[in-house]
Amino acid sequence: MGVAGKHYPPHANPQQDNADSATDRDKPSDERVRRQSWFGHLLNRPEFAAISGTVLVFLVFGFGAGSSGMFNLDGVMNWSQVAAYLGLLAVGACLLMIAGEFDLSIGSMIGFAGMMVALPSVYFHWPISLAILFAFVASMLLGALNGYLVMRTRLPSFIVTLAFLFILRGLTLALSIMFADRTIISGVGDLAQKDWLADTLFHGVALHGFFTWLAHMGIGTLLDSGQPLVPGIPKVILWWLALAAIGAFVLAKTRYGNWILAVGGDANAAKNVGVPVKRVKISLFVLTAFCSCLFAVLQVCDIGSAAADRGLQKEFEAIIAAVIGGTLLTGGYGSVVGACFGALIFGVVQIGITYTNVSSDWFRVFLGVMLLIAVLFNHYVRRRVSQAQ
Repeated sequence: MGVAGKHYPPHANPQQDNADSATDRDKPSDERVRRQSWFGHLLNRPEFAAISGTVLVFLVFGFGAGSSGMFNLDGVMNWSQVAAYLGLLAVGACLLMIAGEFDLSIGSMIGFAGMMVALPSVYFHWPISLAILFAFVASMLLGALNGYLVMRTRLPSFIVTLAFLFILRGLTLALSIMFADRTIISGVGDLAQKDWLADTLFHGVALHGFFTWLAHMGIGTLLDSGQPLVPGIPKVILWWLALAAIGAFVLAKTRYGNWILAVGGDANAAKNVGVPVKRVKISLFVLTAFCSCLFAVLQVCDIGSAAADRGLQKEFEAIIAAVIGGTLLTGGYGSVVGACFGALIFGVVQIGITYTNVSSDWFRVFLGVMLLIAVLFNHYVRRRVSQAQ
């Protein structure tokens, strides 16, 4: 019989047990298990800087251009559409950069893909849906070639894709002059409007009836013709949201997403544990080509024409959006959500600056400053993460 009615085994010593318990309480906790503040957790998220920057940009333009119509329905659609176009490119560029590679041919691919839609449909009288399919196949094959050359030669992707930047831009210009004797081809929008598949997926806006109802209810502007000033949501926005959701889910919740992070972190270590490094990287080059072609198809169907000089500097804007979104230039760390917020910052500033008295010449200065701040912040976060491991 023990103390106070408690039963102990014959070998047990209550006083010793109490002393051991006190000793255990005094021991330091395992350094591998430690509490982290909610702010520290947020700070370690790759998209934290982009979300914070987005809030700051909205506050600045809310005070500086809040009464100018920038945040009316038509203004929102304007900067959302600009952000959506860049967001399509940023999703592909972000995932490729997380895997440790770059694609500088994104902008040239836009011009090339747009011409591959316009030339067959306007001059060879292909159904535009078939021309769009041809553009996607050609673009993705070129993306696969990009990736294959990078993996086969082991040259930096910067060099290989820089070569394709010039090749595709020159090829687009040469083909447009050869077949059309001009660098701008019009009439694509009318063809897209008459084609059921192209009109459904790429041309015009969605939810036209709903926006008409909103205008009649006083939400939005109703024109004298009875049509709303904002006829609907541009389809590029829906494509952007869908692609961003898929990209974020794949990166965060699937084995393929883990492969992307592992390949960007240490390709040799990833290969040693069975990750198909070459296949992952080549597939991501195909993805960036797909995103560029999607950008081109939506733009051609929306504007109604293709031009050989479309997509100039879009590769750099996509990289800027991804870096602002928390993606490291060295690979292995990043966020699709953050890249989309980076694209949103781009769209809001580019359109919002026209609603203020500030000269649009300062737009590039702002982008450069944002890029520098994002790189410094990402370096700080990466150092915190490395020290915590």
